[in-house]
Amino acid sequence: MTDYEIQARETVAEVPGLRVRMLTLAQGQCVPWHYHSEITDTFFCMQGPLRVETRAPRAEFILQPGESCAVPPMTAHYVSGVDHMPAKFMIVQGEGTYDYVPVGGER
Repeated sequence: MTDYEIQARETVAEVPGLRVRMLTLAQGQCVPWHYHSEITDTFFCMQGPLRVETRAPRAEFILQPGESCAVPPMTAHYVSGVDHMPAKFMIVQGEGTYDYVPVGGER
């Protein structure tokens, strides 16, 4: 379950252990810090640039349209458009059971 609002979410495909969604962030929106216990998030930038930040290890990925990156299970991450501008991305989440575990803190 998510507790944040973004411009749009569209489920492309979902089967046990795997789901594919399109997420659209309006200006100023983000996917707040969180992690997943079992799944890897693979981000594919559709419109951007898109920023994916992680903690432990701390990293920052700036994705242009057509580029991707993956965040493994148990790794806190934060997603936004660069400079909080609009962005759109496809996310592939699997394998495993989906959960959304919020993590406090600032960017």
